[in-house]
Amino acid sequence: MPAVQKTISPVDGSVYCERPLARSDEINAILGRAAYAQRGWRNVSIADRAAICTRFCEQFESRRDSEALELTWQMGRPVRYAASEINGTLDRARHMISIAAETLEDVAPVPKGGFTRFIRREPLGVVFTVAAWNYPYLIAVNSVIPAIMAGNAVILKHSAQTPLCAERFAECFRAAGLPEGVFQFLHVSHEDTERIVGDPRVDFVAFTGSVEGGHAIQRAAASRFVGTGLELGGCDPAYVRHDADLAHAVENLVDGAFFNSGQSCCGIQRIYVHERVYDDFVAGAIALTEKYVLGNPTDPTTTLGPVVRPAAADRVRKQVAASVSKGARAAIDERRFAASRAATAYVAPQLLLDVDHGMSVMREEIFGPVAGVMKVGGDDEAVRLMNDSDFGLTAAVWTQDVAAACALGDRVQTGTWFMNRCDYLDPALAWVGVKDSGRGCTLSQVGYEYLTRPKSFHLRLG
Repeated sequence: MPAVQKTISPVDGSVYCERPLARSDEINAILGRAAYAQRGWRNVSIADRAAICTRFCEQFESRRDSEALELTWQMGRPVRYAASEINGTLDRARHMISIAAETLEDVAPVPKGGFTRFIRREPLGVVFTVAAWNYPYLIAVNSVIPAIMAGNAVILKHSAQTPLCAERFAECFRAAGLPEGVFQFLHVSHEDTERIVGDPRVDFVAFTGSVEGGHAIQRAAASRFVGTGLELGGCDPAYVRHDADLAHAVENLVDGAFFNSGQSCCGIQRIYVHERVYDDFVAGAIALTEKYVLGNPTDPTTTLGPVVRPAAADRVRKQVAASVSKGARAAIDERRFAASRAATAYVAPQLLLDVDHGMSVMREEIFGPVAGVMKVGGDDEAVRLMNDSDFGLTAAVWTQDVAAACALGDRVQTGTWFMNRCDYLDPALAWVGVKDSGRGCTLSQVGYEYLTRPKSFHLRLG
C-alpha cells in the first residue's frame, strides 16, 4: 500500500482529505510525460497558449465559491476573505497572459549592415513548482501561468496542507484544453521532492517556503546546473514617519500584521514609529486589534481564523513569551479572545511594546498574528533598524512626502518598497527578495526572464 498524506484542518482538527503519495514509477512517468509534452508545446504559438490560459482563468473563476470554501477548511482563512485569493489569482494570471506576447518577442539590437541579429527567448523545458500553503493559489500562479505561457511544461507539488489546490488547477487546465502532460501535479514526500529536483528532466525549480526548505532545495539541485527561484519569507518592517496620515497607517498596518492570521511572508512584523506620533499610533493600533473576532473561520462574522496547526500556534506563543521574558510588554489582553486556547490552532493577536532587536519578534519570522512596535527618533534610526535583519522581502513607509519615501527606499535593503501600503503584490512589478528572503523573481516582464533562456542568432548575409 502506498503511503497516505493526510490534511488536518485547523478549523476543527478533523481529517479534511487524504491522498496517496506517488510511487517512484508514477513519478518517473509524470516526469517523462512532462518532458515529452513540452517538446510539442514549445512550438505552439503564444496566441494559442494565451487562448488556453484565458480559458483556464474562466474555468477557475467559475469555481470561485467552492475553491474559497476549500481554502477555509484546508488552511483556516476566514470564509469572508477566502474569495479574495481567487480574485488575486485571476488578476495575476490575466496580467501575465496579457504581457506575454510583447515580453517574449525577439530582441533586436541596433541594425548592422550585412547581418541579421536577434535574441530569442526559449523555454527552459520542465518547471517544477513547489508551492506553500499560506496563499496556495497566489503562490502557485506566480510561476505556473508564466511558465506555461513561455512554452514550458509544469509539474506542481503543493503543500500537504493544501493538496486540493493542485487538483483544481489540473481540472481547470483540462477543461481549458491544455494538451496532456503540459501541466501535472504530484503528491509526494519531502524526500521524493528532493529527488525530483535532482532529476535531469527538471530544468527549473520554483520554490516558496522556509529558509530551511530553501537550503534543502539548493542542496538537492547542487549536483546539476539547474536554475532555482527561492521565495523564503521575511520579518518585514514598516516605518511611520512624523508626517504620516495616522489613521490610515493604523488601519493598514494592523491589517498588514494580522491578515491571514499573520501567516504571510510579506506581512508586517516590525513597526517603527516616530516618537512624535508613537503614543497616538499605539493607542489606535490597540483599539483596532481589540475589534478582531477570533473564531471558526467558516462563520462569516469571524475576522481572525486559526493558524495552520496547533504546533504552529504553540511556536507563536513561545516566541511571544521569549520576547516578554526579555522585557517586551504585551499590549493585548488575550482573555478578550475566548477562542484562544492552548493545544489548539487558535491564538490571539498580539502587539508587543518596549521591544528591541534582542527579541524574537524583531529578529525571527514568527508567522503568526504578532507584531512588535518600537519608538524611533527619526529617519536614520528607522533605516538602520529596518536593515538590521537577515530578511529583505518587503518594507514600507507611511508619509506624505514622496521625495522622502523615495530617498528612504534607496537606503532600505528590500525587494519591494511601499509607501502608504503593505502586504500586497502588484503583478506588473517584480516580486523579489534579498538576503534570506531568497533569490530570483516572479511576476512582471522580469519574471519571464527566469522562465526562459536567451538564444542569440547571428546571421551573416551574402
